[in-house]
Amino acid sequence: MIPQSFVQELLSRVDIVDVIERYVPLKKSGANYFACCPFHGEKSASFSVSPSKQFYHCFGCGVHGSAVGFLMEYSGLGFVDAVKELADQAGLQVPDDGRNSSATQDDGSERLYEVMSLAARFYREQLRPARRAIDYLKQRGLSGEIAARFSLGYAPDDWQALHKAVPDYQSKTLADAGLVIDNDQGKRYDRFRDRIIFPIHDRRGRIIAFGGRVLDKGEPKYLNSPETPLFEKGRELYGLYLAQKPIRDEGFAVVVEGYMDVVALAQFGVTNAVATLGTATTAQHVHALLRQTDRVVFCFDGDAAGGRAAWRALENALESLRDDATLAFLFLPPEHDPDSYIRAEGTDAFRKAATSAMPLARFLIETLRSRHDMDAAEGRAAFVHEAAPLVTRIAAPLLRLQVIKAVAEASGLTQGEVEHAFGVLAASSKHKRTPAPPADAALEVPLRPAFATGARARGSAAPRLAGRRKPPSTAGTLLRLIMQHPTWAARMPVDLVPSGSPEGLALIAIIDLLSLGEAVPSGGLGALIERFRDTPHAETLSRVAAELVDAEFDEAIVETLFEDSLRKLQGDSLGAEIATLLEQNREQGLDASGRQRLAELLLEKRELTSAPKVSDL
Repeated sequence: MIPQSFVQELLSRVDIVDVIERYVPLKKSGANYFACCPFHGEKSASFSVSPSKQFYHCFGCGVHGSAVGFLMEYSGLGFVDAVKELADQAGLQVPDDGRNSSATQDDGSERLYEVMSLAARFYREQLRPARRAIDYLKQRGLSGEIAARFSLGYAPDDWQALHKAVPDYQSKTLADAGLVIDNDQGKRYDRFRDRIIFPIHDRRGRIIAFGGRVLDKGEPKYLNSPETPLFEKGRELYGLYLAQKPIRDEGFAVVVEGYMDVVALAQFGVTNAVATLGTATTAQHVHALLRQTDRVVFCFDGDAAGGRAAWRALENALESLRDDATLAFLFLPPEHDPDSYIRAEGTDAFRKAATSAMPLARFLIETLRSRHDMDAAEGRAAFVHEAAPLVTRIAAPLLRLQVIKAVAEASGLTQGEVEHAFGVLAASSKHKRTPAPPADAALEVPLRPAFATGARARGSAAPRLAGRRKPPSTAGTLLRLIMQHPTWAARMPVDLVPSGSPEGLALIAIIDLLSLGEAVPSGGLGALIERFRDTPHAETLSRVAAELVDAEFDEAIVETLFEDSLRKLQGDSLGAEIATLLEQNREQGLDASGRQRLAELLLEKRELTSAPKVSDL
């Protein structure tokens, strides 16, 4: 785990403008910097970066966050990797709080990265003089430029060729990296021999594994690195490091089955493609891609094996679906794979086919229908029975509701009957994969927050429409003031803050930081929302931060507004206690102490309301 104190120090040491300008050209306008949003297509510059708030926000699509959030969104990194990337840029060493990997383990990882880099360089150097390997790549239609872009190499037909790249050939690091194999007789030899080498990068561009393809006929046709401390094939996608920007530019990602498909598509200008690594598409793959884009197209060979791979991808994607994202399936003609199809039909035909790919819901319904006799009652019942464990796993509530309606229409049942059947089948099944909300509660599942940190909020109202919103409550006003001036949290009476709203709970959480002896983040809105990342208050604070980008309080009146809001909060508390005593008096009367307390409260309320206040509070 990375200590929160380090994250806060890091954000106080970096300038979000410098961070973002490494990736996006910014132009200063007034107090802020602007650019065309890198997360959605647009012609006007609606992407704003505030150096004073250390916060970015797009008024078009709603995406926003801190410097850490930007790296997560732009580069598809997880939180830890984004912090490490930012720390590298700032020249800081990321500490460890003792709950996870040790410094020794970190050193081990660095040695693994180093040996992988040495091996990759060695394989690249071996490609140029390897005539057979060069001829094979030319035969596949690949240019030298594409080979260089993907850092393709060649592993010589030699049992211990890596000895030339790594003099300490017997080192444990070579085995840990999966580059060599130790047999039962204690002899060591290279894993990759006489193969075209495809380096596999993580999302930071570091080499974590290799894939090797035979030049002639042989088995296995493709050979991957084994799983290592750096490489977990169920999480990684070949080509994602290079495809991140093209995916954003094109507006969608294409998922294919093999290295050569990715490289061949790039040769023809389709650079937004990635491939799974010898495994079926996993939920982690889908999650990683949906952090890059809101449309993913799975493209499989047009044979039976391709159909089975598509169905496995559908099954593994169900728990990762979102209502603001689309997964679709492109099925090529039986005689083609992506490589052969784009060579035969051309780039435009491939892009057109990807654009019109079959959405997941339709693929699901049509596949299930094809397996049953829908003209017979028994077939329709079997259709509903098979649909139940799949549909109830769909994480997107509105999509799940749409699919339930489609199942009802296809089966001749009502929506209520299908929902009831799904509930009965789920309760009786002994082989449920993952518990899911009941189908009749589809609309009760919270939608993906429109203004979550680093999340795309397609179609949501931009903060410039704030004037149309319902005015914030007293707690909401105070939260906005505290976010603008975090140190004022020390002046807040936490016992008076109502806990019946998300704004009130978030305000209490900020105040509680002080009571625990922790300094309230002072590095702008970005630092504040990072402090509460992965807490129940993250969505509320992120949403309010986005609103403050375009509509913060005038500094000339904030002090008075703060004091008046505190008085109103106190008045609300007094009013609630007075109302309780009056109700008690009506029902059973008050004793002497009760009447005395009521008189004191009424006097206090009168004095409080007579104090001067801001006219437009």
